[in-house]
Formats: sequence, C-alpha cells, structure tokens
Amino acid sequence: MDSDSFRSSERRRVGLIYDERMKKHFDPILKDHPESPDRIYEIWNKLQHSGIAQRCTVMGGKEAKDEHISLVHNRKHIDFIKSISSKQEKFWKEMTKKYNSVYFNQGSSEAAYISAGCVIEVAEKVAEGELDSAFAIVRPPGHHAEPNQPMGFCLFNNVAIATQYLLDKRADLGIKKILIVDWDVHHGNGTQKMFWKDPRVLFFSVHRHDFGTYYPCDEAGSHKMTGEGPGKGYNINVPWEHGGCGDADYLAVWDHVLIPVAKEFCPDIVLISAGFDAVLMFNLIAIGDPLGGCCVSPHGYAVMLNKLLEFAGGKIVMALEGGYNKVSIANSVQACIEVLLQQKPIIGSSEAYPFESTWRVIRAVREKLSSFWQSFSERLPVKVTSMSSPYIQVVSSDSEDEYNTFSNRVAQDLEKDIENVIQPFSDLKVNDGTGITSQASTNSHTWREELSKIDIWYATFGSNMKLSRFLCYIAGGQVLSMYSAKIKLEHLNDWEVQRVADFLNKRDQFPGVQAGEDHLWWQGNSQGIFKVEGMRKPCIGSLDKSKPKEIKWEYFPHRLFFAREHTSTWGPGGVAFLHPESNSDEKAYLCLYRITLEQFNDVLLQENTSSFDMNYPLFDMTDLQSIEERKCVPAEAVKNGWYHNVLYLGKENGIPILTMTCRLSDVDSFKSGKVGMCKPSKEYANTLIRGLVEGKQLSEEEATTYIQEAASRAL
Repeated sequence: MDSDSFRSSERRRVGLIYDERMKKHFDPILKDHPESPDRIYEIWNKLQHSGIAQRCTVMGGKEAKDEHISLVHNRKHIDFIKSISSKQEKFWKEMTKKYNSVYFNQGSSEAAYISAGCVIEVAEKVAEGELDSAFAIVRPPGHHAEPNQPMGFCLFNNVAIATQYLLDKRADLGIKKILIVDWDVHHGNGTQKMFWKDPRVLFFSVHRHDFGTYYPCDEAGSHKMTGEGPGKGYNINVPWEHGGCGDADYLAVWDHVLIPVAKEFCPDIVLISAGFDAVLMFNLIAIGDPLGGCCVSPHGYAVMLNKLLEFAGGKIVMALEGGYNKVSIANSVQACIEVLLQQKPIIGSSEAYPFESTWRVIRAVREKLSSFWQSFSERLPVKVTSMSSPYIQVVSSDSEDEYNTFSNRVAQDLEKDIENVIQPFSDLKVNDGTGITSQASTNSHTWREELSKIDIWYATFGSNMKLSRFLCYIAGGQVLSMYSAKIKLEHLNDWEVQRVADFLNKRDQFPGVQAGEDHLWWQGNSQGIFKVEGMRKPCIGSLDKSKPKEIKWEYFPHRLFFAREHTSTWGPGGVAFLHPESNSDEKAYLCLYRITLEQFNDVLLQENTSSFDMNYPLFDMTDLQSIEERKCVPAEAVKNGWYHNVLYLGKENGIPILTMTCRLSDVDSFKSGKVGMCKPSKEYANTLIRGLVEGKQLSEEEATTYIQEAASRAL
C-alpha cells in the first residue's frame, strides 16, 4: 500500500496503550523529580478530554516476559530489576547512588515490566496489521538503559526489546528491516549499543551533544560512531553542537539525512523513541521543557512524524521516552496522534532558517556516511546551506548543561524573545547552585552536614591553578543561575542592543545590564560572580561558598598532558589531564586548596556533569577511608564525565590530597587515537600560565615552556 492510498482511507486504526500501574514508580526521596508519574497521567487526561482517545483503539498494558527482555538485556540486569520492589529503602538509596540518574521504589519492578510489555504489545499488533500505527504512553522510559545497567531514568530499553522481539521471535510476520528514530533530545546510548553490529536495524538519533559535554556526556553520540562489522553504516547520529535547535533545524535534518537514507533502507516498520524534551525551556506556557533546552514545537513534531508516514505503509510505533514539562508533552503527543489518525491536516509553516551549525553537522554526517549510502554521495548545494540564522545564548543551570541557546530568527520579535526569557523565572523550581532543587537540598542536608566537617586538599593541575578560575567552582553563580542572559553582540545591531538593554532596565527586579567587548551581559544581584577570560560559560558554584582555608603548591611525579578537542567551557582545543599512574621521571605542578569534602563533591559534580541530583555525595566518607589503599576511586554516578576518577596523592599535614582526572582506560584511548589529543587553546593555556606565575612557581617564560612541552609530548 503506497502513502497516497493509506492517507486517503476513511479511518486509520491507531492503537493507544496506557496502564496506571506504571504510576507506582516514583522517587521516594525527591517528590517532584522530573520523571514523575504525572507525565503519563497528563498525557492520558489530555487525550481523553480532547476526544482523541475515543478515536483510537485503547488497550491496557501487560508485563513483558523475561525471555523477551533477555533478547537485549543480560540475566544479571533482569534479575536486578525484578528484585527491586522486594527490597527496602536503604537498598534503593544505595542503588540510586551506584547508578547514573535513576531511582527505585516498591513500584519500580512492575512499572518497568509493564512499560516494556506495552511497547511489545503494540509493536506486534502493528506488525500483524491489526493496527495501522500506535502510541505507547509508557514510563519509565528506555533508550538510555544498556544491556547490563539502568541509567538516565531508564530501567529496561523498551524500544530495543520490541525491535528484537519482532526480528527474532516473530519472523513469521515478515519484519526483516526496522528503522528506529530517536528524536529525544538526549542520545539513545542504550539502543545504539544493542544494535551496533546489526544491519537489520537502522538506528537514527538526533540529539544535543555539545561536543560530548551533554548527557550522557560521552563520545558515543558523535557522528563518527557509525556501527561495527556488518552493522557499519547503520548507526546514524546527528549531534547538535548546542541547545536552541528548533523546527527548522530538525526538518533540515529530516530532509537531508533521515528521509533520503530511509528511502534507501526501505524499512518494514518504523519505531520511534518519542522523547518530547527538545523544547525551549523558558516559555513554559507554550512549549517549555526543563531539561532539554531546544525549541521544537508540537507542530514541528507533527511535521517530522508526517514525513515518516511514507515508509513501511505507515506502520509506525511510537513509545514515550523523555519530556518533563507536562503541558508540553501532552500537547506534543496529541499533535502526533492526530497525525497518525490522519484526520486533521497539518497547517502552518516556518519561515525560520536552521542555525549555521546545523548545516555544519549535516555536512559532517553525510560525509562520514557517504561510502555507505548513495544518497549522501553528492554535496548539498551552497544555496541551501547558506540559509541560516543567528542565535541568542541563555544561561541557566535548570538545564543539564549551563548553556542553552535559542534562535533570534525574526528581528522584530526580539522583545518577545527576551520577555520569554524573563517572565517564567518566578515560576521555575530554581536550582540552588549544586545541581539540585530546594527540596533535594533538604534531602541532602544530612550528608552535607557530615562532609562539611571534613577537610581535604584539592590538588589542581589545569585551569583551576588560577585562583579566580577555581573560585568560579566555589562562589560562581547561585543567583546568576536563576536569571541571566548573555547575548552575543555580533548577532545584534546597535539599535537591537539598545533595545534589549532598555527593555531589561525597565524591569526593577532585573537590573544590571553590562556591555562587554563582544557581548551584552545581564544579571541580577550577581555579587560573588567570578569571570575568567576565555570561559564560555559560568559555573553553578558550591552550596558552601566559603573560600579555601589555605593554599599551597607542590609538585608530584605524574605526567601532565592535554586531550580532547573541544569543551563547552573553553571551546576548541584540548584540556589538561594528569596521568593516573605515578612516574619518577615526571614532574607536575599542582596547586592545593584546603576545602571541605562537601565542597569537593560540588566541584566533582561541576567537572563532570550538571544533571545529577545531589541527594547523595559522589565521593563519601567510605570512599575517603578506602582511597589511601585503593589509590583511586571512580565516582560511578558520573562515570561518563571526563574527570570522574578521584586520585589519591598522599597527605599534607595529615590531611589527604585528592585530585580528579581520567581513568587509565581513557589514557589507552588517547594513546590509540580512539579519542583525540589536542593542544590547548590560547585562552586556556594562558589561564594555566597565569596560575603558575601568580602562584610564584615559575616565571612566565618558564610556565609557557612547561605548558608547551606538556602539550607537545606524546604519551
């Protein structure tokens, strides 16, 4: 059946599956956790009141079987998820600390099994032809869950299980090729791993990557990750360089990456990991998501889905993933189901252009995969890629990365854009500067009180050797994270700059517009905010903003080197690492700050991620007591961060000296070239040099030579 024939049919059979038992899974500590039971309830309520549910085939959920879950997850993981509900709160807390961004309670096991079972159920019915398409309103979500562990709010990988089930258990249905489209704003790392070598599955993910600094904070979401063995070329990542990407950006990717390759692949069914967190976070009434920091509208999702209906005879199964603004996800899900029903024409268009960076990413993706897909063999016309728009940068630690960008695509709407930035701040659940909300701050009071009494030496070897840079991690920006905006002047004319300044100054509660050489910086009540030349984003700071009690300098027998190619804080260029193994032939200068173990935890968080709820410390008293013997203790909760390996360097006046660096396995990746080594940028190198000079360790010439030699020597 071609696309025209199924679209002309009077009524499309659309399945809708929902089960209230999935609401039993909730965070027992953080009551307003973003992945809450209300997410699916609000969607279901919206669909019932709008009459959409009545036009669908509604089904209740049923639990997945272990034999089906085991198609993608190992036995140990299945047994762990199954046993959760029979455990007690102490165990849940321990496991919450062990794993990356997950929580557990007595309802977690049942919810995980039902969530996976729901997606299997509707996928099977669509494959059989009983339904034309379907939407699974499920939670917990799934695309971060890996074969051997839960992570990122996900327990079982629902879409991956259903995909493998159709291919391996229902071969009689004739489903031989499956396209998985993951449009959640976060990379579907778990799904990617599960089909890494499988040419039967074309996995496509478009997501914020921010050069590896956006959750899940690794290189797995890079466009260079294309699969392995027979699966080479069947893994397609489109990694945004920053937040703020909206309808125009996503549709450009659809038209120039996804649709052409989907035509070549010719899938038998399409499964969509439908996360609705790629939305602008500030305009809460319209679209707004607190974690995504992008700008896709419900209309944008509808257009994206409509373009996919031309494949597999319209056999599409959508499974809910992320999306944490309840109004937004309800509106977006309804818009998508209306498309599946094909009873409401898609009205409206966008005059906006994609970002320049979007075209850069699209070109990189097509070039990387050009040897696998004929449709990527030709270069995109310059007249197409030259149509781009500027953007305004907005800073807020309510997102998983402190920087979120959104487009300033129509000049006359500038005032409206700024209004959208400012107005909702009074309604936000403001981050208190440590990656946690105020309620989480209350929950974390016990461990903070304990660790605030313990001193350690934090030994720094990179930009933190400069005191003002380190103080960014301590005093930098609790109020700034509540309301601030940085607007690059290069994207505004003189009239627009004055207009923004006048507009912001008119509001008594938001004073303080300042002009810099290349930016307009507005902030409210920003005492104690430290700024360092070359830094592209501020730090959220520690809850305890007390300055170091003492500062010392020492040198240690470890190798200083520079690796990675880009950071969101410094831009292009490598950053400093300390080799975890000592070497008597090496000499590295380190600045030691005497701070509390509580502050060390907040610095450890900021060095690795900003998406972790600090209900528990990343490095606790047990870790401190064992590190002298173990020499290093990885902070497992942020294990995808570049500096999550806490290294013991000895004692000074009876106080342990700790630093944070990469793992030995990372060093192997740097040596092999799997992960790039790169010289530091001029601004970053200058910060290190100034730190050494101001600390009276080396002259400027000596410090320059020290950094240059460290950057040029091979590992």
